[in-house]
Amino acid sequence: MKTALQIAEDVRSGASSATAELRQSLEAINARNEELNVFLYVDTERAEAAAAHVDERIARGESVGPLAGVPIAIKDNLCQTGVPTTCSSRILEGWRPPYNATVIDRLIAAGAIPVGKTNLDEFAMGSSTENSAYGPTRNPLDPSRVPGGSSGGSAAAVAAGMTSISLGSDTGGSIRQPAAFCGIVGVKPTYGLVSRYGLIAFASSLDQIGPFSTTVADSALLLEVLAGHDPLDSTSLPEPAPSLLAHVNDGVAGKRVGLVKELYEGSDESVLASVRAAAEALRAAGAEIVELSIPELTLGLSAYYLIAPAEASSNLARYDGVRFGRRVNGEDVTAMMEATRTAGFGAEVKRRIMLGTYALSAGYYDAYYGQALKVRTLTIAAFTKAYEQVDLLLGATTPGVAFPFGAKSEDPMTMYLNDVFTIPTNLAGDPALSVPFGLGEAGLPIGVQLLGPGRSEAQLFAAARVLEEADGR
Repeated sequence: MKTALQIAEDVRSGASSATAELRQSLEAINARNEELNVFLYVDTERAEAAAAHVDERIARGESVGPLAGVPIAIKDNLCQTGVPTTCSSRILEGWRPPYNATVIDRLIAAGAIPVGKTNLDEFAMGSSTENSAYGPTRNPLDPSRVPGGSSGGSAAAVAAGMTSISLGSDTGGSIRQPAAFCGIVGVKPTYGLVSRYGLIAFASSLDQIGPFSTTVADSALLLEVLAGHDPLDSTSLPEPAPSLLAHVNDGVAGKRVGLVKELYEGSDESVLASVRAAAEALRAAGAEIVELSIPELTLGLSAYYLIAPAEASSNLARYDGVRFGRRVNGEDVTAMMEATRTAGFGAEVKRRIMLGTYALSAGYYDAYYGQALKVRTLTIAAFTKAYEQVDLLLGATTPGVAFPFGAKSEDPMTMYLNDVFTIPTNLAGDPALSVPFGLGEAGLPIGVQLLGPGRSEAQLFAAARVLEEADGR
């Protein structure tokens, strides 16, 4: 599979065409989608028309953008005009949004070709893509194992060579964790760097859209396209997109990188070995490695599983059988709403709605939700203090490699622990990425995580590029 940068260069130069690149993408989807269940909807007709339009513009000598003719997969919680958008939930079955998410408009303006919508854990609630109402997605590297979640479909699309890039969303690790499991690059940008307009909300203060790709450079290019102020999103940072691709090869000479024990302790031996090897690779490239402890990070998981469900219970109240989506009739309005939500939501979504509603209820708000917000403030302060000592942080993305189907689905707490290293960054709103580094059990890929202060994406990509070059896989 060619990189997005190579595809765009070939299409612009005439060495290939958007139509030919799309055809290859569709052939790869047709070859494995039935086996892997990556795409819930393939938008063949619209994609072919978009590719033909790009080719026509190039023939006229027009500039078509940095992603000229590049096919891209879209997580099915991003709105696209007239395209089925379900969040992998029965409650939105058949819904076709009347508008585009801002990121979709930016992709099209950059010349990219959206090819379809990918599977996810229902409403992005999960770490394995086993919670989809439309069946699980399988890991292309080992179909007996999960691809991670919640953006498992988008990660699998890239890992299977169906598209060179894709979009996911990250609320507590939902880009970085599947990127690690599928052996690709996944980025959670600074909160507010990418517009959330048109992203169907899970937890609004945590959600952020970001890229998947096979290379660091492709993720940098895609994030440049996605980023920048959007007046339609009140939380959007009031500044233009940063220059990222130009800094990918800046290196890490003179940088101080903190190796954080709370971001790798408890991992499998192979993961620990990869994190240590990554630290040595950064040291060899000129960085100073500083061993750090940030004990506040151990509280992140507990705080997240109060804050995120609380926001989810509020955001998902709109799915009531009245305004849009599925409706199950009842004797009166109350019975109709109860029947609609009972039939429409899966077990994990119901679990989180109930947990969040309880945490927000009178008499419990201060003890649970209020306390969790205080922990979030502590986490932000702890990261701020750490970044006064170092430029970046290094740790594991996940405690282990991709696990077999059913291995953790019976015990929610065991499943939630998959996000123990990724959640703290979401609480702080800072950027982080996962880059493949080394192999673990059964020859499966391991992801190491790089974290930085707000707006430090250029530094993160430069460090990730060093690891990409040093990776011995």
